[in-house]
Amino acid sequence: MTDFEKTPGWLDWYADPSRPRFQVPEGAVDAHCHVFGPGAEFPYAPERKYTPCDASREQLFALRDHLGFARNVVVQATCHGADNSAMLDALRASGGLARGVATVRPGISDTQVKELHEAGVRGVRFNFVKRLVDAAPRQDLWDVVERIAPYGWHVVVYFEAADLAGLRDFLLSIPLPLVVDHMGRPDVTKDLHGPEFEAFLDFLRARPDIWCKVTCPERLSVSGPPALDGEQHAYRDVVPFARRVVQEFPDRVLWGTDWPHPNLTAHMPDDGLLVDFVPHIAPTPELQEKLLVTNPMRLYWPDVR
Repeated sequence: MTDFEKTPGWLDWYADPSRPRFQVPEGAVDAHCHVFGPGAEFPYAPERKYTPCDASREQLFALRDHLGFARNVVVQATCHGADNSAMLDALRASGGLARGVATVRPGISDTQVKELHEAGVRGVRFNFVKRLVDAAPRQDLWDVVERIAPYGWHVVVYFEAADLAGLRDFLLSIPLPLVVDHMGRPDVTKDLHGPEFEAFLDFLRARPDIWCKVTCPERLSVSGPPALDGEQHAYRDVVPFARRVVQEFPDRVLWGTDWPHPNLTAHMPDDGLLVDFVPHIAPTPELQEKLLVTNPMRLYWPDVR
């Protein structure tokens, strides 16, 4: 057994989330979440830049049921590096109700990719956020693309708004569907119609197979969560940005909790209130159905009707 000490100052996930006022549509998918460890069973990577608290598959599935979701997409956590064991364990325990996004290294064998596919993995994640990972050489990423292409997977990309200009040409050269995490982390203090967010929207417009997760308002917000007086309009400064993406690209948007919310030091979101954020960014039942059911099912469970 190996002991792990959580990074000082980083918060544990919210242990008693409220029950959402918004009832998600039947068959809803939490399309971005993680499992961490438990570290004693699935050790954290030696090269990690943070050590989280444990967040097990059982706790993830309990949250899924509490919030009213039917399925999960479990994204490999950077704290586990390219050892996908914890994520794969969650997929195999889900009874087909979870799919995965893996981290893989160049040189992965076809046999290994096939094993990931059979477990439920449908994509890989390329992380360009420097405070979380050391950037991989682009040739290494290209080698991964060539390995996974025969399986019809997609590439999830995580970057910050200021870095998009330097990444755009490389990302657009990838001949697989792309899924952008957390709206490319816009600065929500800037103009919704200003050059930075317009550049992001232009990136989404560049190809019809670029998807966007309208997720993590708790990471993007300056106004923060609701006040203690019962205000329910959480993260209101993020709403116009997410709503604009949903309205322009209704067939290419996804949503997820980001549970267990790693790397937060000032505020840990109530997952129930995060669900209540959804009708503010997808204000009609049709948009909600696409965001939470139709789109993630088309991307991750295309054979399920």
